[in-house]
Amino acid sequence: MKAMLKEPPGKRPWGLLKKKALYKRKSISSFSGKQTVPQKGLEDLVVPIVFEDEHFLVVHKPPNYTVHRNEENEGLLAWVRRQNGWAGVIPVHRLDKVTSGLWLLAKSAEAARSLTALFREHAVRKCYVALSDRKPSKKQGLVIGDMIRTRNGRWKMCLSRKAPAITRFFSRSIAPGLRLFVLFPETGKTHQIRVAMKCLGAPVLGDPLYGHAKSQALATADRTYLHAYSLAFSYKGIHYEFKEPPLHGRLFLDQVFLKGLMSLENLF
Repeated sequence: MKAMLKEPPGKRPWGLLKKKALYKRKSISSFSGKQTVPQKGLEDLVVPIVFEDEHFLVVHKPPNYTVHRNEENEGLLAWVRRQNGWAGVIPVHRLDKVTSGLWLLAKSAEAARSLTALFREHAVRKCYVALSDRKPSKKQGLVIGDMIRTRNGRWKMCLSRKAPAITRFFSRSIAPGLRLFVLFPETGKTHQIRVAMKCLGAPVLGDPLYGHAKSQALATADRTYLHAYSLAFSYKGIHYEFKEPPLHGRLFLDQVFLKGLMSLENLF
C-alpha cells in the first residue's frame, strides 16, 4: 500500500511532484492478514483503511460485496457507517460488487460535492489492474464507444461515439495463458472496464457477466480479477495519490502477478 500527499503540480497534474508523505494503513477492525476471497457475510469482515483525514477516507473494498443493501445483506456502506461511528460518510464513486480496491468516501456534504465534481470533471486519475486468460485483439491503446444496456444487467459497446466510454490500457503476458492489464478509464460508465475488455476479446478472468460462458477458467476462478489499484487527485490545495495492491485472489497474490505489476510501475 502506498498513499502519498503531494503539492499541486500546476499545469502538470500527473508529472513529477515534490512533497511526499507515507501513511500506514489503519484498520476498521483488527486486520488478520488473511488473504482469501471473502464470503457474503459481513459479520467477520475486515475493511482496511488506507487513509483518513477530516475531509474523507479511502478504504480497501473487498470483492463480492455490494455497496448498498440487497437481498443478501445490509451492504458495505451501512456496515462501515455503523461499525466505526461514521454515520454520515458518503460514497464519492462506484465500485462494482465483484471489484476490489480503493473506495473514496466523503465525511461531509461539502466534501462529497467537491470530490464528486472532480470525478465529473475528469480531474481524478483512476487506474485498475485486471487479469485475463485470453489474448486481446490489440496489446495496448484506446477502447472508445457508446455503451447501451442489454438484457440481464449487461452492457455492450457500440461503434457510435455520441457520449462514448473511453478507456486507455496496456497489457503484458505474465505467464502462459495469463495476461495482465493496466487500465485507465477516462470516463465513468457502468461496467466500463469489464465491457472494454470484453470488446477486446479478453474478458476479465472470472467475470460472471462478461466472461466466456464455456471457459474453464471462469468455472474455476476464485474471484473476478479486477482491482481498483490507484487514485490521484488534488483537493484543497493538496495533491493526493493512493496505491493499494490486491489482498484477495490466488492469482493476484502470486509472485507472477506481483512481478508483472512491478514491471509496469512506470505507468502509474
